[in-house]
Formats: sequence, C-alpha cells, structure tokens
Amino acid sequence: MAPAPPSTRSRIIAAASRLFYAQGIRAVSVDAVAEQAKVTKRTLYYHFRSKDELVAAYLEARDQPNLALFQRWFAEAEGGLPLKVQAIFRRLAHTVAQKHWKGCGFLRTAAELANLPGHPAMRIGAAHKKRFEAWLAEQLAAGELPEPDLLARQVVLLLDGGFAVILLHRDPAYMEAAGEAARALLEAAAKRAGQPEAA
Repeated sequence: MAPAPPSTRSRIIAAASRLFYAQGIRAVSVDAVAEQAKVTKRTLYYHFRSKDELVAAYLEARDQPNLALFQRWFAEAEGGLPLKVQAIFRRLAHTVAQKHWKGCGFLRTAAELANLPGHPAMRIGAAHKKRFEAWLAEQLAAGELPEPDLLARQVVLLLDGGFAVILLHRDPAYMEAAGEAARALLEAAAKRAGQPEAA
C-alpha cells in the first residue's frame, strides 16, 4: 500500500524549511514559499495566518528531529559520559563540514529576530535549547556527576559557541575542540565526585 501523500500544511512547512534554512527568513517571501510548495498564496494563508506563524512552524518542525538525533548519537557512542557527550560534538563536526550546512537553524533565526524577543519563533528556539539542556542534565545526574544543571549549561555554551565560530571560519575543527573541552570538563567533574574513571 502506497504511503499517503503529505498534507498541504506539511508540504508548506517542508518548502519553508528548505528556503528559510538555505537563505534566511528575512530573505524569503511568502510568495516564494507558496511557489516552492506548489500552492496558492491564499492556500498558504489559510494554513498560516502570517509569515511569523510560518517561521514558528519551521522551527517547531526542527525541534524533535534535532533532539532525537543528538540523543541517538549519545546512545550509540561507546565509553562513559564524557566520551558520549564528546561524540555529539564529533558527529556535529562531520555535519558542519558538509556543503549544505548553513548553521544552527535556531541560532540563525534568533539572530535575525534579535530585536523581536517576543516573536513566537524566539520562544520556540529558546524552548528547544532548554529541552536539550534539561535532557543533558538528566544524563549527567544519572551518571552521578556533581551539579549536573550547571555542567549541562556549560556544555551547551561550548556547543553553541562552536556553532557560532564555525559560521565565521567554516572550520569543523572548532567543533572538535569544543568537544574536547566538554569531555575535559566532565572528566574533571567526575574526579571531584570521586569516580575512578569517567571515560
């Protein structure tokens, strides 16, 4: 049995995602999204009341897949917590080296909307980053590392700092370096907790 074709709404979100990620949200018009999705502008506005709502839906569609990917990379990695966290950075270093990579969609959108802190997309982006941080803190707490919330926040700073610097230099080695720093941070925390070997 053939799979059901995607709904009109999901087609519009997929088209918006391709365009917004490739070109930025301000550079892409609603007309361009409608054309890419092969719908009329009227149909697009039937599903989304405004471009702002469409931008929010674009980020919402990235939320769970991105979190699931990070969690899978963590689960697949061998070794203790420091190596598992470092594995996320290593996999990202491979991803950011690809020609199609244009940066973290959440951070790029936040930069474009920096003067609009109440924008729904800003709230979605912030919630996404907080969900990753909370998940990471849970893993660190389960590994009995001290101050897991603070450690998770520090790892997030390394991760997003890596994203930002790579946009400037286009060099994935920065993400590798950030991963090494994250591993060292967690290994030091494990030693403070009296764990004989964290890796």
